[in-house]
Amino acid sequence: MDNAVAQERARAKPADVLRYPFEPPKPDGSHVEIVPGLLWLRMPMPMTLDHINVYLLRDGEGWAVVDTGLGIPSTFELWEKIFTEKLAGQPLTRVICTHCHYDHAGAAHWLQERFGVPLLMTYGEFMMLRSLMGPPPDPLPQSHRDFYARAGVTDEELDHMVGAMRKDPFMPKPPSSYQRIRSGEVLQVGERQWRIVLGEGHSPEHACLYCEEDGILLAGDQVLPRITSNVMVSPIEPEGNPLKDWLASLQRLHSLPADTLVLPSHQGVFYGLHERLDQIREHHGQQFDLLKSHLQQVGRASAAELVPVLFPKLRGPVDRLMALGETMAHLNLLYLAGELSRQSREGKIAYFSLT
Repeated sequence: MDNAVAQERARAKPADVLRYPFEPPKPDGSHVEIVPGLLWLRMPMPMTLDHINVYLLRDGEGWAVVDTGLGIPSTFELWEKIFTEKLAGQPLTRVICTHCHYDHAGAAHWLQERFGVPLLMTYGEFMMLRSLMGPPPDPLPQSHRDFYARAGVTDEELDHMVGAMRKDPFMPKPPSSYQRIRSGEVLQVGERQWRIVLGEGHSPEHACLYCEEDGILLAGDQVLPRITSNVMVSPIEPEGNPLKDWLASLQRLHSLPADTLVLPSHQGVFYGLHERLDQIREHHGQQFDLLKSHLQQVGRASAAELVPVLFPKLRGPVDRLMALGETMAHLNLLYLAGELSRQSREGKIAYFSLT
């Protein structure tokens, strides 16, 4: 769920204050040892964001996997190569998925079936993976059509965006069972203890794993060094305020030590947790300012009309759908905070203006 929209968001303040202590592994089964018993690998992805970082944690006589890559044959083949050649047949003990998006959990079903191991996720992420991570329903529910109509999207535009989503070749086969992990729970993996730190906004109950003894955070998509994760309103929860949840999650992560080594799901492993969290907050503050400045000039605008204000360079219908959802996340936060008013005029379209 991270693509060209993420690259567009990278026009926030450059992350030049961060320090990268390791060269990344090639996405061919190679690995980098972060500390003894913790390996960093990369799975290739045939999209704009061309890789996902996955991690192997020594777990007794075998290894636990954190995130999986896409559920496609090339990913399965690479996992076979890793366990056969690189790990000399040592067993997989369990699969831990930070959240439900298909680059993180797409191969979970295959790994479970292939190696006969449990899948560990939070309840919200597993249920989202089971129920909502497939292609959009056909026909699209009327409530969904109404949602996009209020945003100012025409039927033709909506059909184009939804049609592109239905052709997405990476939708995962959902797993049928899991073991629940919870916020604050301490997970023993081999000789290390990992505390679950919950993130919200990008996904319902994103699980970061923090090892206090080694000062290491497996951050998933909650903290990325040079791009920011998609935070969007969808027709499933049209009045949701995911950006408020996202910003609260950043504050929780800020309570971790400043010298924490961050192991993200994309790009490089880095030091500079607090600096990066500040940059992400600053970026969203800039997005709020852009919206309010534009509304001050034009008076009122629909969500669809405001998308180019935040995302002037979009590459296709899927990018536009994600950009619309993120624009609405910013608008909902400002509206629910009382900084914007929202009125339906000219039929069903909802227009925002400054209060």
